[in-house]
Order: sequence, then structure tokens, then C-alpha cells
Amino acid sequence: MSEFRIASRYAKSLLELAEEKKCLDKVVKDMQMFTDVCNANHDLVLMLKNPIISHFKKLSILKEIFKGKVNDLTMSIFEILAKKNREMYLPEVAATFKAQYNNFKGIVESTITTVNPLSAAVRKDINAIVKKITKSEVALTEKTDPDLIGGFVLKIGDKQIDDSVSGKLKELRLQFVDKGYVSKL
Repeated sequence: MSEFRIASRYAKSLLELAEEKKCLDKVVKDMQMFTDVCNANHDLVLMLKNPIISHFKKLSILKEIFKGKVNDLTMSIFEILAKKNREMYLPEVAATFKAQYNNFKGIVESTITTVNPLSAAVRKDINAIVKKITKSEVALTEKTDPDLIGGFVLKIGDKQIDDSVSGKLKELRLQFVDKGYVSKL
């Protein structure tokens, strides 16, 4: 079975069970914390995917890290996946869970990349614009990239609006190539 299908099934079950037990918001925070820990500590992900380390050892490590910090339902999904020898899929389950939660709540993920951090007023305006475009709630993630030179790149779901100086320069370069311009460099 594919990694995506496995993660999707466990995430869906966790979402439905958390909704039923009325602890969905807590489980969402737990899965986000798990994702953040995985992003900050790549060794944890490598340990989860390592076939040499026993499944019970992996579960005990997860319990040491997250015991008392996560909801019982979140800990039980860790235990279930470890007992079924599928703990290596935990990072994918967490990511898929977040996507399914956003879909369930009608939240659209968007990312804005700029040269400098946004001011509160600009952030509020961008949230309002994206909310108007999508007619949904918005989870805006901000990134900075000095290579943009100026402007911004806004991603809404799988769509991208590139209004950056570096994007315009790339377009210009492609136009020169299409017109047969040959650089003498």
C-alpha cells in the first residue's frame, strides 16, 4: 500500500475520532507540535524510519518525548502505529491530518514570501484579500527570501502569484531566449 494511502487512512480515522471525542483542537495542536519537532530534529524522523531499531524502542522514545505533552488520543495513535509496525509513517500522518483538518474546517493554506517581514497592517490586508479570493478562512504562513530582490510570491493552495522582481527578471530572460537573443558572455 502506498505511503499516501496509509497516512490518509490513519489521519482520517484520527480526525473522525477526535471530532467524536470533542478534542479535535487539542489533537491538531499535538500533530502540529509533532511536525515541528520532526522538522527541528531530522534524527527523530530517521529513527522512525530505521528498520534496525525495534518498534517497541521507537514507541518508548516517542513516549519519552511526548508523554504529558500530548492528548491521550494523540499518544494512542503513536501506539497503534508502532504496534502495527507503521511508525515510519507518523510524519506523513501528521501532515495529512493537518491537510484533512483544514479541509474539514474550510481553511485554505497560503504562503507569502517577501524580502522583509510583513507589518501587521500589510498582513491583515493580505489575509483579507486571500479570504475574499477563496471565500474561506485563511492560514497565512510568512517567509522571507532576500533573493526575491523586491515584491512578493503568494501561494494559495496550488496556485501561485509571482509579483517579485526576480520573477519578472526570469520572465524577461525567457522572452529573450524565445526571441533568439544570444548572449556574448
